Amino acid sequence: MSTTLRPAASPGTASTAQPRRVRARTAPRRWLLVAALTALALLMVFPLYWMVISALTPGGQSQSSEFYLFPAEPSFANFSEVFSTQPVWRWIANSTFIAVVTTAISVCVSLGAGYALAKYRFMGKGLLYTAFLITIMIPIQVTLVPSFLVVARLGLVDSPWAVILPTAFDVVGIFIARQFMLSVPNALVEAARVDGAGEFRAFFSVVLPTCGPLIGVLVILAFMARWNDFLWPMVVLQGNESLTVPVALSTLTNNPAFASPWGAVMAVATVTVLPILVVFLAFQRQFVQGISSTGIK
Repeated sequence: MSTTLRPAASPGTASTAQPRRVRARTAPRRWLLVAALTALALLMVFPLYWMVISALTPGGQSQSSEFYLFPAEPSFANFSEVFSTQPVWRWIANSTFIAVVTTAISVCVSLGAGYALAKYRFMGKGLLYTAFLITIMIPIQVTLVPSFLVVARLGLVDSPWAVILPTAFDVVGIFIARQFMLSVPNALVEAARVDGAGEFRAFFSVVLPTCGPLIGVLVILAFMARWNDFLWPMVVLQGNESLTVPVALSTLTNNPAFASPWGAVMAVATVTVLPILVVFLAFQRQFVQGISSTGIK
């Protein structure tokens, strides 16, 4: 009987062959995942692209039944027409003022309320927090008439403060702030108090410097909510010079002064989407960190 001697495999050969087989199996899956995510990204970006293309389409071609991905003769006629006949810059200034002031107030209120609900013990805290959460389930249509009566008696109708004051208290922002504050170690606050710091000093010197991601989340959510708010500004703002951008866009669709109202709407929408992009790009890193820190999916 003859035996065939085979050379023994080196220890490194098996260890290197296995990762190669794993990479060979995962490569098609990775490319498939990249292709799916690319297709999903294009699907999400397409409405924004279509808005810009409709704004660059002259005349009534934007309402044509023919499908096209780019106009044959792009022009800025829609931009010049709507900006020369309507107070678009005034509308943008109104929306900017309301969004910035409301965001600043809302972020301050959310930080203070979230810190109190997370780090203090007082009678009725659980009941108060539950009442806050219940208000999220109440639709705005239920409180629309009482809120308008309060604003009217204060003489704030057709004023930016009629939009700012009722919307400055954001329960969702308080909830997010509380969830983030719970992750701040109590030892930091106790150490500051032992060193003689007061409550405000402990908050501003110890807790607030750790809230960068939280502030990014609150700023983006509050700014987008106020910039896109439609129903309440439509009720309390009446003059054409006092309108915000979402309300003003609704008036352009029935304006007989435009040969192509949707072209004018898309032109204004293209310009007014830029502030949201700027705010998101400025706080995107803090936004991602804050969402992961608060545990919101």
